[in-house]
Amino acid sequence: MNDAVKPRILLVEDDPAVQNLVSTALVLHGYSVEKACNGQAAIMEAASHGPDLIMLDLGLPDIDGVEVITKIRSWSAVPITVISARTEDSDKITALDAGADDYLTKPFSVEELLARVRASLRRSSMAASEPAETSTFDNGPLHIDYAAGYATIEGHELSLTPTEYKLLVLLAKNVDKVLTHTYITREIWGTSWDSDIASLRVFMRTLRKKIEADPSHPTMIQTHVGVGYRMQRL
Repeated sequence: MNDAVKPRILLVEDDPAVQNLVSTALVLHGYSVEKACNGQAAIMEAASHGPDLIMLDLGLPDIDGVEVITKIRSWSAVPITVISARTEDSDKITALDAGADDYLTKPFSVEELLARVRASLRRSSMAASEPAETSTFDNGPLHIDYAAGYATIEGHELSLTPTEYKLLVLLAKNVDKVLTHTYITREIWGTSWDSDIASLRVFMRTLRKKIEADPSHPTMIQTHVGVGYRMQRL
């Protein structure tokens, strides 16, 4: 495989040991890797080289990784996978809400890292090749325009991250059906690790805050404890 057809990954990591481990694993498995050691360099690399995937540490020496996500999201939909030692739900919520597509907590295995890379690139490729949809979806105050790629509540456009939108669409296209945790995580992330299910709970919490009148007593997205979630027809 030559460099012209290798998926291009931008690795943003200031820890030399982690950077070397991750970049070596990626190169050995057929990826082209560009490296950045701080946030400003990451933004410049993303703008100038157009990577297929960004793997981003949050604890950077100059600016926080969340700020990097926000800046890149203002002009690009490139998949962003966070790799971080921060394990609190609040940190995951902040990163995912800023526009990250996946969150991998350190320490992680090389096998899980590679599986997530494959899943992210596969999702990105499938999204690029999918034909535009012409239909819309309405459920109570919720309106989704699949072709335009946006959703509104009572006429006001929702500010959704790419993954929140994908999750909302998945639930809408299966309205009144109970979707298991495993099914949802495989559809959204392409994998079903325990950490994916933890991320799903975070996403569901942030999504409910945006679409439910009372997120603590949701009426649209129902939780089926130990099983999964269902969008209820209102």
